[in-house]
Amino acid sequence: MESAAAISRIALVGAGLVGTSWAVVFARAGLAVRVYDLEPARLPQARTQVRTSLGALLEAGLLTEPPAIVAARIAWCDTLEGALEDADYVQESIAEDVAAKRALFAQLDAAAAAHALLASSTSAFPTSAFAGGLAGERRCLVVHPVNPPHLIPFVELCGSAVTAPETIDTALRLMQRVGQSPVHVREEVTGFLLNRLQWTLLAEACRLVAAGVVSPDAVDRALRDGLGRRWAFMGPFEVGDLNAPGGLGDYLRRFRPTIEAIDAASAAQPLQLDESLIAQLDADAQQRLQTSREARIAARERRLLALAKALRDA
Repeated sequence: MESAAAISRIALVGAGLVGTSWAVVFARAGLAVRVYDLEPARLPQARTQVRTSLGALLEAGLLTEPPAIVAARIAWCDTLEGALEDADYVQESIAEDVAAKRALFAQLDAAAAAHALLASSTSAFPTSAFAGGLAGERRCLVVHPVNPPHLIPFVELCGSAVTAPETIDTALRLMQRVGQSPVHVREEVTGFLLNRLQWTLLAEACRLVAAGVVSPDAVDRALRDGLGRRWAFMGPFEVGDLNAPGGLGDYLRRFRPTIEAIDAASAAQPLQLDESLIAQLDADAQQRLQTSREARIAARERRLLALAKALRDA
């Protein structure tokens, strides 16, 4: 197994939004990148997206080289074998289909160089679900980013019980080297870390809307105009530490009864995300968020760029 410092050739399997963003992450860090997609027709669009992303990074002052130089490090491959040739690290970013991922990882394990790490961008499946039983399971792990990873640096790593410690360590060091902010999730828990937090909050939001306590717009504003302002640069433990005179311990002791009461109520009323509630929330979103998805995605990218620049300058 290569050390993180020795890794120089990256293979990306899947050229959707996440895979394309990964290409920017690795190429701007100076690594050679080869991209393959099961549907070759996606590659031209992916190339265009890379150019657009690099141009936006340059305009925001977040790219240290001309976009053309960074883009030249990315090769677009017609075959999986071509992408895997001499790769030190493989990042899979295909659709969330565990059977498809398992079949692909069997191919990767058979075709990739013996020293190469095999990582998945999966949002939900544990490593054991797609790599369990493979001869090379020791080199397999989840490396789950936040979309888009070239603008949001957080990434969580989680292996199976069989994944080698050096696999985790090498992947952590590689993510640090390419400018990401990695954490190690030490056990295979549902949702890893980020989605476990995100979906717990989403479940509570659904409960409040279903009970008629608040509107979906109120929930979005509570996060966008309230919690999100602080959470852009500090997490809930640091927020608590600053919100009581005696720090985090003082904060938790002050609010312990309320925190425990809310948690107990939520546990006693598990969310039933039935079709009627889904339809209600979807209809509200369609009526309230009338700007096209494409326009809102573009706006999201602009705001993430501005935020990244502001946090860097701060």
